Amino acid sequence: MKTVETGLSRSILSALLGVLFVHVSATSRCEFSAVFNFGDSNSDTGGLAASFWPAPEPNGESFWGHPAGRYSDGRLVIDFIANNLGLPYLDAYLNSLGTNFSHGANFATAGATIRRPDATLFESGLSPFPLDTQFSQFSQFKSRSQIISKKGGVFKDLMPKGEDFSRALYTFDIGQNDLTHCFFNNMTSAEVRANVPDILRQFTSIVKDIYEQGGRYFLIHNTGPFGCLAYVIERVNHKKSQIDKAGCVKTFNRVAQYFNKKLKEAVVKLRKEVPSGVFTYVDIYSLKYSLITHATKYGFEKPLEACCGHGGKYNYNRSMRCGSTVEVNGTRVLIGRSCRNPQVRVIWDGIHYTQAANRWVFDGIRGGSYSDPPTPLYLACQGNIH
Repeated sequence: MKTVETGLSRSILSALLGVLFVHVSATSRCEFSAVFNFGDSNSDTGGLAASFWPAPEPNGESFWGHPAGRYSDGRLVIDFIANNLGLPYLDAYLNSLGTNFSHGANFATAGATIRRPDATLFESGLSPFPLDTQFSQFSQFKSRSQIISKKGGVFKDLMPKGEDFSRALYTFDIGQNDLTHCFFNNMTSAEVRANVPDILRQFTSIVKDIYEQGGRYFLIHNTGPFGCLAYVIERVNHKKSQIDKAGCVKTFNRVAQYFNKKLKEAVVKLRKEVPSGVFTYVDIYSLKYSLITHATKYGFEKPLEACCGHGGKYNYNRSMRCGSTVEVNGTRVLIGRSCRNPQVRVIWDGIHYTQAANRWVFDGIRGGSYSDPPTPLYLACQGNIH
């Protein structure tokens, strides 16, 4: 009986501390002690680069001054999120060199999907680290970090505290590759849509697993308008009637919107099934599509054209991508930045966004007007309380 009472007391204490944390946050900033991120290349801060090959020059040039594992000229949305919360930039879990996980870890890798890929990285371009693997890595990290921390000294300083896992913000930006992979395998729009329920079933299952591991605060991004990206547009034979006024492929974007509608419904369901969790849904699609369709209004130009690349209508060629080298008259030539000023461009390499665009998108997230519920980022620990 004593053991049961002790366990019950601890549970009550934990619940009270959680309530206290949210109550304090109702009148001040949420004091997130860490961020744990899951996703694809939109939020990969070095996972794929550490595992296979580095993101080559000129990636990173606008902020880091050198490649920094990110597929952009500078920072990503997740970098701005961490910075806004008063935390250092997230190190990739898969990076074994110079990493500091005391403030969280990033499990995202470029090419990652929610469902397990049906082909290798070299065959499909999809990451061997899908969402369930990222969760497994997180689960190991959670237990092993505490074992390592007990060694003391520098080991303790580089690991999160046990209580950080229930006081952290868990961020997700994944799903785009599941949809594009279906399209690239010649599925019709109807067939891609038919896959969405299973994709989201697996997604919500992982979110619940993280909750069981102590996660309480979740920031879930929907997928962007990938029908506006050169790597998608140039691969598909589409009729002129399928192109909207912005130059994007309607078919793809409609599927993205359908996915997002179902994702939002899944988040609403999570709130009912996991009432102790706080779930903020972020409409990344509307932000990015607004930027692309009203680029000039926001100080940008040529919103569909890659800043780094070579060839074609969109300055994008799969065989001559940003950072690759090609042989010209017996000399190896780097495919580098061809636009004059990345600060006024939306798309970096035909697939990913520039630092300037990522900053613009983050500014939309920060205020909460594109979130459901409409909660500023610094109050994301109380997103369901109204």
